[in-house]
Amino acid sequence: MIPNKPLVISVPEPRSLDLIFRPEQKAKLLDRYRIVEVCEAEFAQLGDDVLGQAQYILGQPPISSAQLARLGQLRCVFNVESNLLDNMPYAELFARGIHVVTTGAVFALPVAEMGLGLALDLLRDITNADLAFRQGTEAWGGDGNGQARLLSGANVGIVGFGELGKALRQVLSGFRPTIRVFDPWLPASLLVEQEVVPATLDEVLGLSDVVFVVAAVTSENQGFLGHESFARMRAGACFILLSRAGVVDFDAMMAAVRQGHIRAGTDVFPEEPVAADHLIRTLPGMLRSAHRAGALDEAFKRMGDMVLEDMDLLDRGLPPMRCRRAERETVARMRSKPVTRN
Repeated sequence: MIPNKPLVISVPEPRSLDLIFRPEQKAKLLDRYRIVEVCEAEFAQLGDDVLGQAQYILGQPPISSAQLARLGQLRCVFNVESNLLDNMPYAELFARGIHVVTTGAVFALPVAEMGLGLALDLLRDITNADLAFRQGTEAWGGDGNGQARLLSGANVGIVGFGELGKALRQVLSGFRPTIRVFDPWLPASLLVEQEVVPATLDEVLGLSDVVFVVAAVTSENQGFLGHESFARMRAGACFILLSRAGVVDFDAMMAAVRQGHIRAGTDVFPEEPVAADHLIRTLPGMLRSAHRAGALDEAFKRMGDMVLEDMDLLDRGLPPMRCRRAERETVARMRSKPVTRN
């Protein structure tokens, strides 16, 4: 037992401590820290007896400038949602030397693997072939491969190249594709070091057999992939959306699929859950996944490991190293909607 244990305000909605921490890790958390568990509404009503002692916040509840002024000992905000939210005065946090970090890296490999699965399904028509077989209308041999394509040696485009983009490159490497990447926030040399080809958005869209979109939603790119973007894609190409729906004009994407110009797969939607009568539920040429690509228990539990490791570093006067730190130049541009379910 540590005397005068640091105080942690736990408000990880929609996560919970039991979701994030394995039993043995939760026991360590409770042994090393005083935990005050609240929901977002309760956080807004906390008094100075809690706010004034809190060193860590687990979660990213809305924080006003007035609340921040009362958080006199705050050292780090641990975002366990995955996308940094536009709900706190980042400039004031940074001016005070308070870290804001995210555990979003835990989702990179699970989502990348799902993206690979969606790509293979679209290229080889796996789901539709299975449904036809169940209905007794299957096409045998070459008759069932009219539009089939190989991923091996294909031209692949990736829009956005953060942790998820790097994980995609990793899972795709065995297929030996040519991978072109568009990410205006990265210098070309960093992309070359990752053994991908720096490219413009037009090149990624126009030269790719498969396009993966893994960009975060920012103040600059909301809905930036619209009708003109899909028109520039190769006929019959596959478009796979894995990050957030806000970067895509969904009506434009559905129109391109409905016209037969492209095929598409998505794990995310503008409104979740999707309305029962939404066109996307029955749209041919569309592969749908209910925002489940990253939602694996092993990924959630890695969050707890990362949080404990970084808390230990911060307790010893060192910077956090396991979670990704928010950058002062870009964090205020983030515009992702918070998730509402795990």
